[in-house]
Amino acid sequence: QVELVESVGGLVQAGGSLRLSCVDSGRTFRSNGMGWFRQAPGKERLFVAAINWDGGVTKYADSVKGRFTISRDNAKNTVYLQMNSLKPEDTAVYYCAADLGPYATIDGVLYDYWGQGTQVTVSS
Repeated sequence: QVELVESVGGLVQAGGSLRLSCVDSGRTFRSNGMGWFRQAPGKERLFVAAINWDGGVTKYADSVKGRFTISRDNAKNTVYLQMNSLKPEDTAVYYCAADLGPYATIDGVLYDYWGQGTQVTVSS
């Protein structure tokens, strides 16, 4: 069983930065692909970023490319999402997800475990 615990999000002004973290309680973290998704009010959950098992491959949604960075520390069973140059349209609940496979996966259907979500609000 895997439990994913995300850090608390927060309220930040447009143009600001925020870093989210997600700790994975599973034994196989260092073998798993990890991802971040987000869901704005009244909208579907969308892909944000993904990273493969060793951090060598990362993928991003076009809307965050160049502003967000996903990374991982396998010694700490933790994946991070550094968010810079935040915009009001980045406001959403952000979810961490774990794929028991090793790849950086864009498709949310392929993830096996999900965190509880953390609210990020960007004010204009």
